[in-house]
Amino acid sequence: MNKIQQLEKLRRIRKIAKLLDTAIGIPGTKFRIGLDPILGLIPGGGDLVGAAISAYMIYLATSFGLEKSKVNQMIKNIAIETTVGFVPIFGDLFDAYFKANIRNLDILEQHLAQTDELKEIQKDASASIAYDQSLAG
Repeated sequence: MNKIQQLEKLRRIRKIAKLLDTAIGIPGTKFRIGLDPILGLIPGGGDLVGAAISAYMIYLATSFGLEKSKVNQMIKNIAIETTVGFVPIFGDLFDAYFKANIRNLDILEQHLAQTDELKEIQKDASASIAYDQSLAG
């Protein structure tokens, strides 16, 4: 996978995390919620739909060479949020505060920062775009 593909994958992971955990601002506050606690309001399968989307995000993140312990922590975050999410009302409030996907994004970005891979991906992607004449308008 080249650096542009890695950057696109990282952008996709960020979009998913923000959509599920911080997409909607609560007026008059600095607090934000995402679709995850809203999906949790759907009886029966809402939390499972959120967990499936979160699992896809973890799947994408594994292509960055995360250590097994970090992948396990990401899975644990989703498992906690999903399990507690099954409890009516309390689970939805927990989803709004716990923000497992943002936690998992932080794990990935810390991994990339430790390996300096994030800067390298961004630098190489910018250079590739600058030299690609097909992108000139």
